[in-house]
Amino acid sequence: MTDKEKTHEIPEHAPILPLRNAVLFPLMKMPVSVGRKKSVASVLSVGEGGHLVVVTQKEKEIDEPSFSDLFETGVYSKIEKIQKMNDGTLTVLVQGLSRVKLLKEKLPADEKEAPNHIVGHIEKIDPGFKKEELKDKVQISALVKNIKQLGRRIISLSPSIPDEAAIFVESITDPDYLADLIATYMSLNENEKQDILAIGDVTKRLEKVTHLLNKEIDILELSKKIQGDIKDEVVKNQREYYLREQLKAIQKELGIKDDEDEVEELRKKVDECKMSEEALKVANKELDRLSRMSPNSAEHSVIRTYLETLVEVPWSKSTPDNLSIEKAEEVLDEDHYGLDKVKKRIIEFISVLKLKGDLKGPILCLAGPPGVGKTSLGRSISKALGREYVRVAMGGVRDDAEIRGHRRTYVGAMPGRIIQALKRAKTNNPVILLDEVDKLASDARGDPASALLEVLDPEQNNGFVDHYLDVAFDLSKVMFVCTANNVENIPWALQDRLEMINIPGYTEEEKLKIAQKYLVKDQTEVHGLKAEQLTITEKALRKLINNYTREAGVRNLKREIASVCRGVARKIAKKEVETFEVEDTKLHDLIGQERHQMDVAERMSKPGIATGLAWTPVGGDILFIEATRFKGKGELKLTGKLGEVMRESALAAKSWIKSYSAALEIPDNAFTDYDYHIHFPSGAIPKDGPSAGITILTALCSLILGKNVDPKIAMTGEITLRGTVLPVGGIKEKVLAAKRAGITKIIMCHKNEKDLEDIPSDLRDTLSFHFVKEMTDVLKIALDINVKYVPHMTLDNTKASQSKTKA
Repeated sequence: MTDKEKTHEIPEHAPILPLRNAVLFPLMKMPVSVGRKKSVASVLSVGEGGHLVVVTQKEKEIDEPSFSDLFETGVYSKIEKIQKMNDGTLTVLVQGLSRVKLLKEKLPADEKEAPNHIVGHIEKIDPGFKKEELKDKVQISALVKNIKQLGRRIISLSPSIPDEAAIFVESITDPDYLADLIATYMSLNENEKQDILAIGDVTKRLEKVTHLLNKEIDILELSKKIQGDIKDEVVKNQREYYLREQLKAIQKELGIKDDEDEVEELRKKVDECKMSEEALKVANKELDRLSRMSPNSAEHSVIRTYLETLVEVPWSKSTPDNLSIEKAEEVLDEDHYGLDKVKKRIIEFISVLKLKGDLKGPILCLAGPPGVGKTSLGRSISKALGREYVRVAMGGVRDDAEIRGHRRTYVGAMPGRIIQALKRAKTNNPVILLDEVDKLASDARGDPASALLEVLDPEQNNGFVDHYLDVAFDLSKVMFVCTANNVENIPWALQDRLEMINIPGYTEEEKLKIAQKYLVKDQTEVHGLKAEQLTITEKALRKLINNYTREAGVRNLKREIASVCRGVARKIAKKEVETFEVEDTKLHDLIGQERHQMDVAERMSKPGIATGLAWTPVGGDILFIEATRFKGKGELKLTGKLGEVMRESALAAKSWIKSYSAALEIPDNAFTDYDYHIHFPSGAIPKDGPSAGITILTALCSLILGKNVDPKIAMTGEITLRGTVLPVGGIKEKVLAAKRAGITKIIMCHKNEKDLEDIPSDLRDTLSFHFVKEMTDVLKIALDINVKYVPHMTLDNTKASQSKTKA
């Protein structure tokens, strides 16, 4: 490159040639294929030997870039040669001359003079030094020297670069040219090269190139190290193979089993486990593959693990069932108090099994609040039947592979939980408890509830295929027992395959019997006490049930009895006493103050308050509904985190009262001059459902008429707009909650009378039930108000009767 070629004038404006996939640097030559209309026009406007500005465009996808789509820095270049191709495109050889900055697009003065290509105003970018000052630039000299050293290092590390390239780099003395040359041939993307092109100051450009060269050297050195490690690994594997062959020979001489012996041992297990014909065919095929495979192969361990799993599955091993009805009844009564419906169903199953000799396993689902003994019932069922028991936790499972297993192609694949449970049971007819099936989740990885459909369908599960085994297994002999707190969370398709048995909760007497028969005895042993050292009186147990716990089950009662045992154990350990009798008056000193109080009468001492009965996933509960009013325009406000159904019940109650305002002797301005606010306490708990309809209406009537509701009355029922009371669900849970809260009278729809059959007779005898058909019946019982039926007439009929009277 001569000095004459480096010297050139930079005009004020010049045509622009956009590049799509490349960056041109000064003093570099580049062949460019030109095919776009504007680009061809730019080249032809100056011709061979002419000058234009070569600029890289920002986005590659733009076919016809405008001035704003180009980078700000380009290269003022000379066209050395133009060659026309057969397809109409041009191949242009351009040589970069100087860095220039694009200022703005040159717009034509007249549309007739407008060129069909981009023309821009440009100015030259100062390189930051003069050639005659180069000798005084110590920093530049140091950077040039460092770059040449790094260049030699890269050439030595790269097998694709010839050694002669080092001589060429060493001969370059111009720092400007050196920086651009290195940037041109480095493996950088367009944006990185454009960043270097935009740096006009040579010192800064040399520093940038130095940084990139160091980065490239790090990558090359790491690549060389990896190649060396791979070579060492290959040598190591060859050495290991030779040593393994020697080890085989030594083991053979010593009589130690080798891989061939392991294959024969697996083949013997396959023959002994009496698997299905399909599974046997697959097992023999895999055994043949294993015998021909090198032990060093990664597939070898996968096949061996699969075969070991296949022979561990209990294909033909069964446990003989206990078909003694008396023994089964004895076991069930010994482990659990009450729960007659569940016990009856188990005895029925054993009876049919005894008569028929073979029966597909039923799918029972024990549904009820926590602490009522659902999980422990599964163990009692297996004990009564004489079968093995396995519990499988379903809570939080969100991957259907947990049920169906993983494909063997995945690393760490294993069978699903059902097959794993059978492996643990070691029989093909165990009792498998699927605990908390209502807590199954689903996400992008799958829906485990849908995967359970095949498992829990007696018509399909005789050919259940686990993805890991990939052969059918008969699950029809397995007795599945599911547990759930909230049946509504179970998909309907899965519910259809389950036989629901509801366990709503225990009465006070049942809890007392459970505590006396099981809980006190168990906790006494757990806390290291002897039976004669601790006695808990009946009054103390009743106080624990009523004042220290409020639940459907007995889990918290168990915790409170454990607290009592710990308090007594402390006294005996300190030798303060040898024996201790826990009376109701001593509970405060042992476990602290009471947790719950019977405060229904205190909360019901004002008009506008009514007590409702609610169902929750953890059992029944009482629900206070409070109403108040104040000056306003007749609006109704509802609070307490209510659902849409409960809001609609409140609106229906207000409409009924307005339609019966004359019969109730309510002033005309009651719903025009006053606003009403209905609140449901425990505002953080979501509430929904129609069963609070009659309670809302009673609370509003109590407020408007200024009459207190009997504090011992609770009610549940849905209302219609005409005042009809409709039946609701969860009656047993609600009755138990009313009893716990000290309620003595319960109002409900007459159609719910049949639901009282599920309630123990001793509990029914302590409560007074009132069955109603209309809201007028409810107001008679709750507020002692006689309301006459008001016929609903149309507006036209009313006017007609009035005009007839006047005539």
